[in-house]
Amino acid sequence: MNGASEDMYDVIVIGTSQGGRFLPVELAKAGKRVALVERGRLGGVCVNTGCTPTKTMVASARLAYLARRAEEYGVRTGPVSVDLVAVRERKRAMVAGARENYAGRLAQDGLDLVEGEARFTGPKTLEVALVDGGTRTLTAPVIVIDTGTRPKPPSVSGAQDVPVLDSTSIMELDAVPEHLVILGGGYIGLEFGQMFRRFGSQVTIVQTGPRLLAREDDDVSDEVATILREEGVTVLTLATPEQVEQTGDGRVRLTLRTPDGQQQVEGSHLLAAIGRIPNTEALAPQAGGISVNDKGFIEVDEYLETSAPGVYAMGDVKGGPGFTHLSYDDYRILRANLLGGQKASTRDRIIPYTVFIDPQFARVGMSEREATKDKRPVRVAKLPMSAVIRALETGETRGFMKAVVDADNGQILGAALLGVEGGEIMSIIQVAMLGKLPYTAMADAIFTHPLLAEGLNTLFAAFDD
Repeated sequence: MNGASEDMYDVIVIGTSQGGRFLPVELAKAGKRVALVERGRLGGVCVNTGCTPTKTMVASARLAYLARRAEEYGVRTGPVSVDLVAVRERKRAMVAGARENYAGRLAQDGLDLVEGEARFTGPKTLEVALVDGGTRTLTAPVIVIDTGTRPKPPSVSGAQDVPVLDSTSIMELDAVPEHLVILGGGYIGLEFGQMFRRFGSQVTIVQTGPRLLAREDDDVSDEVATILREEGVTVLTLATPEQVEQTGDGRVRLTLRTPDGQQQVEGSHLLAAIGRIPNTEALAPQAGGISVNDKGFIEVDEYLETSAPGVYAMGDVKGGPGFTHLSYDDYRILRANLLGGQKASTRDRIIPYTVFIDPQFARVGMSEREATKDKRPVRVAKLPMSAVIRALETGETRGFMKAVVDADNGQILGAALLGVEGGEIMSIIQVAMLGKLPYTAMADAIFTHPLLAEGLNTLFAAFDD
């Protein structure tokens, strides 16, 4: 399309991440005239470069790990190797299927997919540079921003002159790296670090701070580091990157500042996993009267409304925890408020999360550190996975369960699960917290023997010892 046109809609949704995938469909079903603007692939980060592809590859890595352990279970196998092209193609097929599934939902009366990049030119007004050429001007009394985030590039000296992988490009490799050096000891760095170690790479994780998973309790961070080191991953903490350069044979040399002086790490590939930044620059939110913070994230109130009345933001672009399930809850809030006339809010929602290392690490509610900082009277119980019968039977005994309860009323304040299927076990505790059950309900519940959940009896019974 050439030239320009102007269209008025009831609602414009910008971006198709987890929340933006569902909200426009629901609005159209309710009789609204909706424009859905997408500059890239449908489905956003989760479907294309986040949850779906990474967890698909994690599954391949776990299978390689178990195959190498087969003799422990009395099973004979030959040498184990990984065909990264086949892993990648399985991942691509999973992504394509998820994207096609979503695209099929968009055939709703009143819902127009506008392919292009949107920017605010004034209050409630957008100019969209169309993928096939030309522009369109769109206006609506209600606009929802769901443009998400992208990997943060490293600022270390020399990074602009060497090939640097990010969480998207690393999944497109066609051969297993000989030595993968990873900047960052958070969720992304740990998942890819263990994954590629299991694929066959030598892996070094470089963390600027003193611990991996910096927001977690020290015992969690220490145990995660121990697990990774047991699998052959090199973990360097208190290591600040100062310079990166490419050697004559095409390798990457990283110079680090450590408490013991300068140290150099040389690898075949470098992955930056140091966080994500919001997709707001091209959007020009200020032109629409929309405030952003000093990092570019859109500021919202508890109803997800921005500083511009009638303009909302959902998902990662508004900052805070970058979880797909949180974006989906944002969708539920906006659906209730925009279609149901309710006053649903983000206040006091319980946000769980899982890090898909193996064994999984999952947490809900307060950590021990957070509860102590909050000056609450708390009690803490901890159970090693080696004390859980199902973990022993399956040979998956690494990690522990940990719970924090209010010492005065017995309410569960939070839990951390580092163990096989930790996310699934954490979800049981989350439901108990949603129901405001005291810890005694978990201690006295009848769980099927011998499930992993049975360990919750022992964990919560420890508060009575």
